[in-house]
Amino acid sequence: MILLPAIDLIDGECVRLIQGDYNTARRVAEDAVETARSFREAGAQWLHVVDLNGAKAAKPVNAKLMMRILKETGLWLEVGGGIRDMETIRAYLENGISRVILGTAAVSHPELVVSAVKRYGERIAVGIDARDGMVAQNGWTETSSIDPLNLARRMERVGVKYLIFTDISRDGTLSGPNLSMLKQLQNGVSCRIIASGGISSLKDISDLAGLNLYGAICGKSIYAGTLDLKDAVTLCGQMEREGSTV
Repeated sequence: MILLPAIDLIDGECVRLIQGDYNTARRVAEDAVETARSFREAGAQWLHVVDLNGAKAAKPVNAKLMMRILKETGLWLEVGGGIRDMETIRAYLENGISRVILGTAAVSHPELVVSAVKRYGERIAVGIDARDGMVAQNGWTETSSIDPLNLARRMERVGVKYLIFTDISRDGTLSGPNLSMLKQLQNGVSCRIIASGGISSLKDISDLAGLNLYGAICGKSIYAGTLDLKDAVTLCGQMEREGSTV
């Protein structure tokens, strides 16, 4: 299982939210590029970056900073937030971003997902963000009537290979991931599942790896000091060598 430390951006600053509420935004690091470098030094190879301004504005806002992080750290980046058209997808992927995340577009413009997957294949991921058991959209400000597993199966049918599942009620709370829903997704579709929301400790990392998930996104736990990224990377390596994970 790979670990993806997270950087969420508002107005160019690294912030964390609690349960997706923008009113809870709190700066957690002084400099996004230096923070990403520290993740690289701890052994991370991937970085999960979300443009929170973009998620609300429905267009990229912090794209220039994301490209700086890419160029100055050498990390593989998956990015999300405000990606609602093919031109934005093209701009990110053709300038070195490894993977883009479509969230709201998967619900409101599924034809974009189809077109993007046909053109870019495995470099397209879909974010499935759930609140009270239903998929949320538009920067988590709206809740739909769509079940996460049903959306996952729809995405699987159109060729999506990577799904990022976030339980919004747990995001930023350090209360542990939603193992039940993650297990349903892991068993219900062939896509590679990345867990997000609630991860707080090495035990959580072990539990997620035990589900044979592809990856886990760690945000607040790193900034709050409840999870040492270097130790988590080491644990994942050990479990992989022992055959406990894919």
